[in-house]
Amino acid sequence: MDVVYRRCCGIDVHKETVAACVLRWEEGGQVRKEKKVFGTMTRSLHELAAWLSQHEVTHVAMEATGVYWEPVWNVLEGQFQLLLINPEHYKGLRGKKTDLKDGERIGELLQHGLLSGSFVPPCEIRALRGLTRHRASLAQERVRVFSRIQKLLEDANIKLASVASDVLGLSGAAMLDAIAAGQDDPKKLAEMARGKLRAKLPALRLALEGRVQAHHRFLLRELLDHELHLQFQLGKIDEEIARRAVPYEETVARWKTIPGVDQITAWSLLAEIGTNMDQFPSPQQLASWAGVCPGNNESAGKRKSGKTRKGSPWLRRVLCQAAWAASHTKGTYLAAQFRRFAAKRGKKRAIIAVAHSILVIAYHMLKNTCDYQELGGDYFDRINSEGLKRYLVKRLEHLGYKVQLDAQPQPGSTACT
Repeated sequence: MDVVYRRCCGIDVHKETVAACVLRWEEGGQVRKEKKVFGTMTRSLHELAAWLSQHEVTHVAMEATGVYWEPVWNVLEGQFQLLLINPEHYKGLRGKKTDLKDGERIGELLQHGLLSGSFVPPCEIRALRGLTRHRASLAQERVRVFSRIQKLLEDANIKLASVASDVLGLSGAAMLDAIAAGQDDPKKLAEMARGKLRAKLPALRLALEGRVQAHHRFLLRELLDHELHLQFQLGKIDEEIARRAVPYEETVARWKTIPGVDQITAWSLLAEIGTNMDQFPSPQQLASWAGVCPGNNESAGKRKSGKTRKGSPWLRRVLCQAAWAASHTKGTYLAAQFRRFAAKRGKKRAIIAVAHSILVIAYHMLKNTCDYQELGGDYFDRINSEGLKRYLVKRLEHLGYKVQLDAQPQPGSTACT
């Protein structure tokens, strides 16, 4: 087998130790191996970097073990060409299992160019990624708090959610604060309604007539304080993300023109895939890495499951949210694509298909530095106008009508009589 990298190293990563194996190809076809175990404290990792430099190592591959690979990557980044690999790509090899042997296996595969690495964004993008993921966790916690509030109100016979569309809106929050403070008169609580909700005052009085006890008020106050704290934290996180995303304002603004992509989604896309699309030779490989494309499972000429792979759960989640938002837009290509797939394959597959399209669009906009061009909600009708005409005629004939198509003066249009 040809030697691709003459000086390389494979590292088996653990919580407290890293096992490194350096492979040096020498004249005559011999390969010398040097093995050593280091700790994972910062000082020990700097010793690892010095040891690799001493052996003139150029390329380093390490396994992606939980979050334990990140300290190693942070120290070695910028000094060597790094490769983060999936442990499944080498664990199947036969042989006695030791940490040093794992490092040796990684090094041997790397030396012959048989390993493919996962995408790891640069340091500044990783910092942004940590913020966006923390924001997503806080947003999920807000949803859980809202669910707990709703369950608590049901337990107290308060049916506010049956009347108000937003329980934690301006009116709903004022009512809940009053309930937590001890107010139990449904008429006074209903008078706190504002805007369009005042048209539902009779229903509100009925919905706010409950059996609120002392422990309900205590728990409601705790949940409202928690929700307020989460809202404050989200505001601080948004400010920090906006500050760090200033150098990428042009990219974020361009992505926001895609239907369904808002400021938060654009920030998340930036944090997860970065701005250098050279990491992904094609949009298909990016979609595969994100887990928004069908899986391949074929044997003996028969295609089995097409289940999507796990991919990047954070990127996949934000793309699906953007796809759902895009499916509710009017007169857009993505909304038409959703309806087209949903009618044939169901809404879940349609969401994945639209998420795939959004990611491919974002890839090309970044790769080619171009703006989003809307194809229109009638795109599929235009590219297959003859098929649509046959379908509509067949539907009318099925209902018992006799259809005759006459040409119109305008080129390319028809009239139905």
